[in-house]
Amino acid sequence: MNSLIEKHAVKRILLKSLVFTIALLSNTSAGSSDLDTVLAKKQAPPGIVFEIVSDDPGLLGELLPSVKTDIKKLRDRFPGLPIAIVTHGLEQFDPSSKNSSKEKKTHDLVQELVTANEVDVHVCGTHASWYGVMPEDFPDYVDVSPAGPAQINDYEALGYEIIILTE
Repeated sequence: MNSLIEKHAVKRILLKSLVFTIALLSNTSAGSSDLDTVLAKKQAPPGIVFEIVSDDPGLLGELLPSVKTDIKKLRDRFPGLPIAIVTHGLEQFDPSSKNSSKEKKTHDLVQELVTANEVDVHVCGTHASWYGVMPEDFPDYVDVSPAGPAQINDYEALGYEIIILTE
């Protein structure tokens, strides 16, 4: 029995490593930009997606205040610019319903970005499922996408520029 459990655990670790590696490799795509590059453009891009992936629970709450400021700068420069956030590392659990009291600041910021700033916020359903967290474990204002990297690819196919956020 222990051997079966160990084999399953090893498979999960390998799968997680593979998906994390693919996500990191996708970060080097031709569509990635930084904020200053986007702000210097003469014309607005079709949209912006902020990508966040890390092994740091709590990082989302640390990054969102500056993301909110960046969104204001982008919208001041390009009114009505479509913007999304895709988070698909351990930080994606910060806005789960279970963490609503522990991560209140994060929840408030995510809800404000979605409702008042018309920003789509996505978490990775595949990654969440590895930890036993289901789509219904997130509040309604958080979109649980089937896979974070695929969601980013969808935005990139629409011409969105990707701004990768790190610690």
